Amino acid sequence: MSTIAAIATAPSNGGIGIIRMSGKECFKILNQIFRPLNPQKIEDISGYTIKYGYIVNIKTGENMDEVLVSYFKSPKSYTTEDMCEINSHGGMVIEQEILKQCLLAGAELAEPGEFTKRAFLNGRIDLSQAEGVIDLINSKTAKEAKASFQQLEGELSQKIQEIRKMQLDIIADIEASIDYPEYDDVEEVTSQRLKKVLIEIREKLIRLEESYNNGRILKEGIRTVIVGKPNAGKSSLLNAILGEERAIVSNIEGTTRDTIEEFVTIHGIPLKLIDTAGIRNAKDEVEEIGVQKALKLIKKADLVIDIIDNTKELKNEDKEILSMLTEKVAIILLNKIDEGDFHLEDKEEIKETKKPIIKISAKTKEGIEELYQKIIEMFQINQMEIEQGNLVTNMRHKNQIHKAVEAIEEAQIVLEQELPIDLISVPMKQSLEELSAITGEKVSEDIISEIFSKFCLGK
Repeated sequence: MSTIAAIATAPSNGGIGIIRMSGKECFKILNQIFRPLNPQKIEDISGYTIKYGYIVNIKTGENMDEVLVSYFKSPKSYTTEDMCEINSHGGMVIEQEILKQCLLAGAELAEPGEFTKRAFLNGRIDLSQAEGVIDLINSKTAKEAKASFQQLEGELSQKIQEIRKMQLDIIADIEASIDYPEYDDVEEVTSQRLKKVLIEIREKLIRLEESYNNGRILKEGIRTVIVGKPNAGKSSLLNAILGEERAIVSNIEGTTRDTIEEFVTIHGIPLKLIDTAGIRNAKDEVEEIGVQKALKLIKKADLVIDIIDNTKELKNEDKEILSMLTEKVAIILLNKIDEGDFHLEDKEEIKETKKPIIKISAKTKEGIEELYQKIIEMFQINQMEIEQGNLVTNMRHKNQIHKAVEAIEEAQIVLEQELPIDLISVPMKQSLEELSAITGEKVSEDIISEIFSKFCLGK
């Protein structure tokens, strides 16, 4: 492989910047552009060593920046190759100039995620761990970061390998009983034992697959759609949660004509907030588009917050929205309690929904904390099992696990139909392949390229 180089820090001015190199010629290239204060032969420099000196212009020999260089010797490095990290001052110009010197000295510009890709290809991490790296970088909450780190540490891989071992053991027993029936010490595989093992394997896979519901929430946030008739206080609620004037608030009905989306973390709760157009008989074509969009979002929401003006009697628009909440996870907010109270919580149309009812003032923020606590309770945010790496947060992993479950179910059908026992090996081997795609043992180059294309340069 060629020696690659890239800027590893974010493209902005800061205290320090880091330029990374990895590859067989790493130290040879470094020697051309780095002038250490105390020169040593590379064989005399220990790994995990930092040396002070200057980056010089490869053509003129002129000092360009005062730097610290970290040395990482193969195989004890991030990529398992010889690596170095040049810690420079954090200006974008100087970082680019140092990278330019690396390229002039013989390095090639790294592709997005190429350092982590080499760590995968060289066997230091598996594919699910590599995906944990990018998830950790993109984490929006502390819980998501914890789940991503556990994936990076290989806890999901370990669970997958445990399940794969159960499958491999039973396949080996089946094939041994077929190939060597004359040996008494070969364990006889019975249908009853197979049924028990297949049930256990399927249950383990199902638990992992179902954990994606919580994992998706940690990663993407609770898709929370705020609905209500015009002027009920939807935009005021959005602003109150965000702590800023994100949406225009006006006494004029129909001010919000399109959706406004914002991601916010409150008490560790990841919320993807969507403010929608007021639901009513639209006055024009543009407003009608906004109303129809709001109705579609209700169907896709993880949580619907129906906000109702508590200073007025229920309108037909309110009743129409309430009728949509039957099959949804929803909270009803009775807003504007600072202005008056019609005690709408006593209305049959509201009571019949059997949804939590909270009285608030979006203007004064009274009741907002109660709203947060109700969301925590409804989604059991604080009870999510992330202590032992029990969450699947990646859609690709979830899909592969689902395919593995289907293959196990095919094996169970073979048993139920009392077909020759060796036929079970076919779906079980298929299940193994599906799980292998998670860790990268059997996965196409296209999938590998797609995964690492999502990484930033320098990682």
